[in-house]
Amino acid sequence: MKLYVTRHGETPMNAAHRVCGLTNIDLTEKGIAQAKEAGRSLQDKGIKRIIASPLLRAQHTARLIADEIGIDTIETEQQLIEQNYGIYENTDWDGEAFNANKREFAVRYPGGESMLDLAGRLYPLLNKLKAENGPTTLLVCHGGICRMIRTYFLDVKNNDYAAFKLPNCGIMEFDL
Repeated sequence: MKLYVTRHGETPMNAAHRVCGLTNIDLTEKGIAQAKEAGRSLQDKGIKRIIASPLLRAQHTARLIADEIGIDTIETEQQLIEQNYGIYENTDWDGEAFNANKREFAVRYPGGESMLDLAGRLYPLLNKLKAENGPTTLLVCHGGICRMIRTYFLDVKNNDYAAFKLPNCGIMEFDL
């Protein structure tokens, strides 16, 4: 099964270089354009199923992509919600403490989730999709989620994990 993964379009917090975990905000005009362009780029990929995070920015991105590729139904999956960054929510995403925490898989963000917590909720979803061996699927989610999904398929060192950042509406492709 072919699996595509995309990050939502730009939000006001992304534009301001702020950590945006569970804050439920919509896309900017640029984010809307990014989502439409992502949809156009996915038109010939044979996607038959879209599963999105419940957060507004992912749902809006998924709807715009679905409109471009001709899919009516978008499934919502709670396991795709962005990582809870705890005390770092709405702080500068280049902050030293935030980025140091990102390299420590077993250490929870104060008031939030660890990378191990995140893997613990994402890997079962990926295992389920693999077992279903269903149609070509697109996951519409978030930067932290994309970073962790990548570790399911690739051997990623902690520093590489922390440094990886999928651009808004960037697309990753995997064989599941």
